[in-house]
Amino acid sequence: MSQASDLNSNLTSDPNPSPNALSFQPTCSLAALKARAKLYSQLRGFFAERDVLEVETPILSQAAVTDVHLASVAVQRHISGRAQAHYLQTSPEFPMKRLLASGSGPIYQICKVFRDDEHGRKHNSEFTMLEWYRPHLSLKGLMHEVTDLLNLVLAERFGEVRPMILSYKQAFIQRVELNPLQASLAELKNSARRVGLNIDLGDDRLAYIDLLFSHLVEPSLGFDTPVFLTDFPPEMASLAKVKQDEDGEWVAARFELYIEGLELANAYDELIDAEVLQQRFEADNAERLQRGMIAMPIDHYLLAALPHMSECSGIALGIDRLLMVIQQKMQLAQVITFPAEHS
Repeated sequence: MSQASDLNSNLTSDPNPSPNALSFQPTCSLAALKARAKLYSQLRGFFAERDVLEVETPILSQAAVTDVHLASVAVQRHISGRAQAHYLQTSPEFPMKRLLASGSGPIYQICKVFRDDEHGRKHNSEFTMLEWYRPHLSLKGLMHEVTDLLNLVLAERFGEVRPMILSYKQAFIQRVELNPLQASLAELKNSARRVGLNIDLGDDRLAYIDLLFSHLVEPSLGFDTPVFLTDFPPEMASLAKVKQDEDGEWVAARFELYIEGLELANAYDELIDAEVLQQRFEADNAERLQRGMIAMPIDHYLLAALPHMSECSGIALGIDRLLMVIQQKMQLAQVITFPAEHS
């Protein structure tokens, strides 16, 4: 048997190989490996044509994300003989913004990121992210660039794609018949009970919004055409600016990309006010402590960099999920070599 044939025989699309002699095999196929290599080549060519610089930043940091919905993986390493707790990145966002503030111009990165205890059909605690930043480009301009990228990498499957723009409020009203920006806690709880979501989330209004969105709205998005979901509730701003929508309601200046019910990307009109961002970090940590979680160390390098950063839009796109769409796979394990449980 040739070497190539031997490799092919050692690859399987079964995401749950049995615990026998075959358990050393990857969970993806050879075709998936080739599709990933092709995608990386396409992405690098795409950004090279647009003079966007590929960069590399550390995956370990002294600081960590404070978001209460994200869990960092902590590790211990020694610097000058002294043991320190550092954190694997959940995103390369913070160091990339330090590069932007230092005058890098438009940049992108393809890298591994880590989020503790995220596993399932669409999740793995280690995954691959494409992140890029465009100084002086609006979110609408970034949508056009994302559309160009989709028409490059999805051409064989879909031909030309023309994403539609839909606000979070519009999508929520269509499926839940409530305005998430105005709905009371009682209205949200009643809507959840009415559709059989009998989960007690206390008085956490935002948690009920997220529950209804994840069960009723998200699974319906992006089947006829990709969807840019815009203008999220302001409590979901994270590192984005807030603005007023056409109805005068405050919303987060961000969008997410959905294809076939799968969230592929998350984009911000980047917040560059260091004082406001520090307040958000501190509020996150206060909420963490209230929930019995540990407070995370704040990235003061990032806060020092923001006053030197230009207006900018940025986006993070999940490579593995994009490959699920390209390869028409239902399991993340079918497009990566070794999921956490087999690594």
